[in-house]
Amino acid sequence: MSDKTRFHFTGICGTAMGAVAAAMKQRGFSVTGSDANVYPPMSDFLRAQGIALSEGYRGENIPADTDVVVIGNAISRGNPEAEAALDRKLLYLSLPEVMKEFFLRGKRNFVVSGTHGKTTTSAMLAWLLRHAGRDPGFMIGGLPKNLGRGAHFTDSVFNVLEGDEYDTAFFDKRSKFLHYLPECVVINNIEFDHADIYNSLDEIKLTFRRLLNIVPRGGMAFINGDEPDCLDVARDAPCPVTTVGIGDGNTLRIGNIVYQPDRSSFALGGVPYSLRMTGEFNVRNAAMAAAAATFAGLTAGEIRAGLETFEGVARRQELRGEVNGIKVIDDFAHHPTAIRLAVQSLRQRHPDSRLWILFEPRSNTTRRAVFQNELAEALALADFAVVAALTDLHKIPENDRLDPARLSADIARLGGRGFYLPDVETIVAHVKANATPGDVVAVLSNGGFGGIHQKLIGALHPG
Repeated sequence: MSDKTRFHFTGICGTAMGAVAAAMKQRGFSVTGSDANVYPPMSDFLRAQGIALSEGYRGENIPADTDVVVIGNAISRGNPEAEAALDRKLLYLSLPEVMKEFFLRGKRNFVVSGTHGKTTTSAMLAWLLRHAGRDPGFMIGGLPKNLGRGAHFTDSVFNVLEGDEYDTAFFDKRSKFLHYLPECVVINNIEFDHADIYNSLDEIKLTFRRLLNIVPRGGMAFINGDEPDCLDVARDAPCPVTTVGIGDGNTLRIGNIVYQPDRSSFALGGVPYSLRMTGEFNVRNAAMAAAAATFAGLTAGEIRAGLETFEGVARRQELRGEVNGIKVIDDFAHHPTAIRLAVQSLRQRHPDSRLWILFEPRSNTTRRAVFQNELAEALALADFAVVAALTDLHKIPENDRLDPARLSADIARLGGRGFYLPDVETIVAHVKANATPGDVVAVLSNGGFGGIHQKLIGALHPG
């Protein structure tokens, strides 16, 4: 690879693609890129690095002297640049392959994985290391408020990577995290997800076993010891394993948990910690981050100081505004377990409020019928649950689609109050007509949900 100096990134405006492209440019490589939509802030950031950008995908965007085409995860066969790379017999790589060769090899890589909590846990760990002066590189699938960006690579020996089990590229169906050369792995939890690429929980467990299979003997895997599927995956792992959890059987026990409206305290292996976040899942996230940070060499005092100053991740129970005594909160939760945990945390933080959940079924899994019953059970925990229409119906076979009207009826059958309201304008009008001062309105979506947050805030203003 040492003789390769000219790189073209197809799909350059993604957070991780853009960060790696900029880091390559900073290291002296020639970098060009293209994307379907080239817009700020990523376009401004890349152009400031001196990277030439093309809007739209065309074979001629790839310079004639390109050594390597880096093909993003969202690119599929039929894309003009993917076809050109194949036709011209160019060397093409996935983003994880480029990261492995140019940024991860020889480093101490900490990979945070699991169905839920990996964005927050990896953001916590990256912040703990940075706050303690270790200046880690990081790649996180969200926007950590302390770090100001989702991905950044440094000359530090440490990298913190959110380990996604999703596939790598159209030409590489292995999980992304299998490319990350992990010294330390965190597995927060394992559940069925990504129904577009996995057929069963057993298939997901297999890819996590493969992840543990590449952790060196001098490394460490921190596993949720309260979850049978995590324990099953870690059974007979060739690397050292430490179980972390609340139950008696864990190597590192989480105890002395105290919840207050705006913070949580706990002890990990008898060492006390506190953070300005609520909910059991955030305590578990913080415990995993503290365990991994301890393995990295941080002291308990350094970890305590870092947790106390951790500000969270954008779109994780983020207050977007308060109007007429009604709070509008943005949250990313979209899997049934994540929804249930979000409701639990919001109840702890706002114990005297009526809780609205506005849910957009948007992910490849929640648009399918696989979680029809589980979604109803999770949403019924709110005082009011509003379900929006499915997006991109043509991408899901008709007999495999979630039925949102049935979902709202099932919520009511389970004792909640469910409403199927197909579009943003109808939802906003319904909330405006029925919400009262003191209510908490939480918007749950892994997308933009038609800008519903600002529309709600605008509509709730009196007058």
